[in-house]
Amino acid sequence: MLKDSMQRTDLDRIKRLIINKSWWDSVDSLANIIGILCAKYPELVQNHILSWAESENIWLVRISVLFQLKYKENTDRELLKLIILKNTNNKEFFITKAFGWALREYSMTNKEWVKLFLESNTLQSLSVREASKYL
Repeated sequence: MLKDSMQRTDLDRIKRLIINKSWWDSVDSLANIIGILCAKYPELVQNHILSWAESENIWLVRISVLFQLKYKENTDRELLKLIILKNTNNKEFFITKAFGWALREYSMTNKEWVKLFLESNTLQSLSVREASKYL
């Protein structure tokens, strides 16, 4: 199984793919792989994902938002909040769409938290529309 064979060092190769072979479909697939790696090696979040959230590369930012997409109740809400709030001024479509997608996905696990987050923070209308789909 893929997740059993993945190692910390795979992150550097995946990052090169993200930077050099970037488009939303490939990046979104890689976000799931990054999510598996970060679940297996949580220190990768502090050592890499947080800096990706502040990157000039939109695809690294998008991955920092989406890597927890399948975590459900294991989602680190404070981390998701931190990454989104660090990037609220970013008007890039693929980033604002990712905010909404991540929040919409998490709303299926914790609807009240997402509702409160949306009420307490100002996001682009695309993010709000996407996040509110199941509220």
